[in-house]
Amino acid sequence: MADTTIFTVNDMTCNHCVGTVRKALEEALPSAEINFDLATHKVTFTGDRANGEEAIKEAGYTPEAA
Repeated sequence: MADTTIFTVNDMTCNHCVGTVRKALEEALPSAEINFDLATHKVTFTGDRANGEEAIKEAGYTPEAA
C-alpha cells in the first residue's frame, strides 16, 4: 500500500489551479491516486511525498503539510 500525503495549497483557488496541480502530480507520480478538496485547499495523493511536493512547487504553488 502506497503512503498517502495531504498538503494544504492555499494558493490553489480555482478549478484551473486544480488542473495545473493535477497535471504536475500526474507527470511526477504516474500511478498516484490524486484527490482535491478545493473548498479547503487540500490535495491528497499516494506515492512519493518529496516528488509530489516538488511537482506542486514547480507548478508554481506552495504546498504546506496538512
